[in-house]
Amino acid sequence: MSRVAVIGGGSVGLACTLELLRDGHSVSLIEPGPFGGSQAASHGNGTLLNPSSVIPVSCPGLWRKIPGYLMNRDGPLTIRWSYLPALLPWLSRFAAAGATPAKVAAIARALRPLLADAPALHLALAQDAGVGDLIDRQGVLFVFPSRTAFAAEALSWRVRHDNGIRWLELDADELRQREPSLNPRYTFGLLATENGQCRDPGAYVAALARHAAALGATIVPNRATGFRMRSGRLQAVTTQNGDVACDKAVIAAGAWSEPLAAAAGDRVWLQTERGYHVTIADPGIEPRYPAIPSDGKMACAMTPAGLRVAGQVELAGLDDPPDWRRADALLAFARTVYPGLPADPPPERVTRWMGHRPSTPDGLPVLGLASGCPDVVHAFGHGHVGLTAAAMTGKIVAGLVAARPAPFVLTPYAATRFRP
Repeated sequence: MSRVAVIGGGSVGLACTLELLRDGHSVSLIEPGPFGGSQAASHGNGTLLNPSSVIPVSCPGLWRKIPGYLMNRDGPLTIRWSYLPALLPWLSRFAAAGATPAKVAAIARALRPLLADAPALHLALAQDAGVGDLIDRQGVLFVFPSRTAFAAEALSWRVRHDNGIRWLELDADELRQREPSLNPRYTFGLLATENGQCRDPGAYVAALARHAAALGATIVPNRATGFRMRSGRLQAVTTQNGDVACDKAVIAAGAWSEPLAAAAGDRVWLQTERGYHVTIADPGIEPRYPAIPSDGKMACAMTPAGLRVAGQVELAGLDDPPDWRRADALLAFARTVYPGLPADPPPERVTRWMGHRPSTPDGLPVLGLASGCPDVVHAFGHGHVGLTAAAMTGKIVAGLVAARPAPFVLTPYAATRFRP
């Protein structure tokens, strides 16, 4: 068995760690921050485990919308003017990736097997770690002001249907029976029955880390900086405080993965899609289902800390300060979704968060062997589906380390797709 260094202790890195431990490898887990802490993308996730999330953010006609995104500070997608020059090469590829319905359909086909069994796979991981109660499988509601609003998204739902995703259609009365707390303005809904929820992603990741340590993983509280190789083979992962000797390494460092991929021989197009959430403690309502309103493009879900409303895509630099207006826009819109929310909750009951989604232009992760060293495995760039895809990614990575056949074709995820 191999000595494997896993770089990154988020949901993807921990799923990889646990699957590698299951195979009998010796694993060092390199993570500079607390597992599931507020610095981690996993911590602030919208909590949803959505096999239905096969549609990329990029869509036909995106170029026509970009000027509006630059001007509208309250919309679901914004771009910081100051970051635009650095962003343009990535942004041009982003717009091209979803430029036609055929391209959207191809991305969906590639994502579907990575997401298909997510709630069941995460439930198994959570039960092994003693926190099975954190995973719910009750489905997720997609709600619309009207059937006309649903029809406006016909392409995305047709693509989902073509990929085997099914749902229950709910009229206004059925929607109200399922979710009384919703604003009556929502008169049509879909219940995606195979979707689920991780009620507290931060606690879940922390539990997986404790479980990995109990199974023998060595925790290295450090930041990886590169690799030491000899004759094309891996000798160690270099960190800010010394080397971690290993035979294999997994890059699962989220938004910080690009320079590590370059050190392993692959130039990738990776940007930080900054996401925000706001959590209202004691919200005065308790929705039965997680919900995604079509006019808000956000996830609304109950967590142990209160109602979490998560979403937004802000394209800006890793080191740019948060724009808390993005979180405030979520809070304001949440009141239109749930009229029972307090109009002006006390500040101590409202928490705001911002984190970094590691996003590729085409919405597909980078998953596979590195070009410059067969001992390094890429497992990053999951964008909006990091938590959902983490469990299957762990299985694929363990299979790559063991040279087992993949459960499905990995070509769409290859780092080589970014070559000119």
